Amino acid sequence: MSPEPPLPDLGPPAELGPPPETAPPPESYPFWGYADVLGFILIALLGSLALSVLLAGLIAATHVKRIYVLMPAQVVLYGFLLGALALIFRRYYGRPFWQSLRWTPARLSTTWVATCGVSVAFAVMAASIFLRTPDIDSPMKEMLSDPVSVMLLAVIGTTLAPMFEEIVFRGFLQPLLVRSLGVAPGILLAAAAFGLMHLQEYGYSWRHALLIAAAGAGFGWMRQWTGSTKAAAVMHAAYNGVFFLLLAVQQGAMHARWAEHAR
Repeated sequence: MSPEPPLPDLGPPAELGPPPETAPPPESYPFWGYADVLGFILIALLGSLALSVLLAGLIAATHVKRIYVLMPAQVVLYGFLLGALALIFRRYYGRPFWQSLRWTPARLSTTWVATCGVSVAFAVMAASIFLRTPDIDSPMKEMLSDPVSVMLLAVIGTTLAPMFEEIVFRGFLQPLLVRSLGVAPGILLAAAAFGLMHLQEYGYSWRHALLIAAAGAGFGWMRQWTGSTKAAAVMHAAYNGVFFLLLAVQQGAMHARWAEHAR
């Protein structure tokens, strides 16, 4: 057996350079967690409790109609809670508020999004007939007892209220639930929380809460489909607008009948 030939001399080994840079792993979204949700809920409960105590004293002292105090106070509470949420994002994550919550234009036209809201409103009305939803005395019905109150609620209910509620439920809560549970369960659970939030306003009627939760599922679908919380808010505003418009028409007809009988 002949010996193997010697290996060629390749010289000293080359120095190893720095390892090639690798791209950082993509960041998970949402970047916040359930501890942030619980903290926000605690802030909301404490803020609502403090505001309720102040309002009760103010209404008792001034004898002003409840809605004329409640609506401005509700706007103040909206601002306080959104500010608290923005502080959480800035303080703990160093992130911008609006972009983080996907308050961005949708890839759909505003008209189309609003049409979806109108369609959901009529679907909810049909479901209300099917469920035989009772006409009960509730805080909401009390607040809608005169045209001025309807007008005030309509302004808030088609602007600030949809914006705030969609930021909280579809911008803040729903993405976390979707990441944890999947798309359909996440949308439905956020919608259930949305319905429960309105339970007291409608005299603890489960039918009203169920219908509102169904509408919330529609808003959640819009948020998931477009990736835009702003689109969900536009849909929500159009949905509310249908009911305020029908209520205004109903009250106008009632006042016309009263005027006719008074002649």
